[in-house]
Amino acid sequence: MPEGLSLLLITVVLLAVAFDYINGFHDTANAIATSVSTRALRPDHAILMSASANFLGALTGTAVAKTIASGIASTPDGSAGQIIVAAALIGAIVWNLITWRLGIPSSSSHALIGGLIGAVIAASGTGALKVDGIMNKVVLPLVTSPIIGILLGFVLMVVILNVFRRGHPRRLNDRFRRLQVVSAAFMAFSHGSNDAQKTMGIITLALIGAGILPKDAPIPIWVILLAASAISLGTAAGGWRIIKTMGQRVVKLDPVHGFAAETTAATIILTASHFGMPVSTTHVISSAIMGVGASDRLSAVRWGVAGNILIAWILTIPASGAAAWIAWEVLSRVL
Repeated sequence: MPEGLSLLLITVVLLAVAFDYINGFHDTANAIATSVSTRALRPDHAILMSASANFLGALTGTAVAKTIASGIASTPDGSAGQIIVAAALIGAIVWNLITWRLGIPSSSSHALIGGLIGAVIAASGTGALKVDGIMNKVVLPLVTSPIIGILLGFVLMVVILNVFRRGHPRRLNDRFRRLQVVSAAFMAFSHGSNDAQKTMGIITLALIGAGILPKDAPIPIWVILLAASAISLGTAAGGWRIIKTMGQRVVKLDPVHGFAAETTAATIILTASHFGMPVSTTHVISSAIMGVGASDRLSAVRWGVAGNILIAWILTIPASGAAAWIAWEVLSRVL
């Protein structure tokens, strides 16, 4: 076996691929829920389009991956660091599966970040956390991106309605149903540009801990392709429980609403990817849908469902962190 390569490292990489795959089907709704609910795309066509666009988006950069690999916490070298990464992935996977089972669109991104924070604290204490990186690259986007999503979604929808206020409703819907195919692809592309990079970062972190890569090494090409493939295959598997929540239960959507929500969310996500910010694509598209829905009237949004989503947002980092802590306690005694 090559130097640095171990059964533990192979297990960590497989866990990362499993997380990426789960992330794909957990977050399929982010890209296609609105286009499916408005019948702009058939479900099978929407999933195929989303999987392809996710793969392409994952190849567009590595800024977010570098944030995950080196901007959140310092991990020890050797098996201790790999156990931390494994525990972080287990914590994120557990929370993703729970929220998928309940049909709640929580954030896979923040599940992974919460898992990493929980595992690092369990192993090394809070001193190993990079507070500036967490505050600037995690907490700030966590708080601001949903607010921006609501505001921009609201504004874009108001602008569209005013520009086309004299248009015939049926013709308007037909036009935006076609445009929504483009906006859904844009959303899927942006999802890949942000979410797949998180898995790239966590695999790179494990490789650095194993001594296979030097610190601050660029993301290897094979890691980029592996993460892109896993998330696109997961997307192809679909996540119908969450698609129903996002596309039907938060607010009743017409094609024009879906176009506005997807365009808003994709623009925010791509901007965040450029600056290396691991935002929650789920938070952003959910908030954009709420903003678009509220442009008609506040009562159009089913605020009870939105409240359940908000609770999941708040719980994601501590819940996945707690699961990762437990996983670390078990793994550190077994391995």
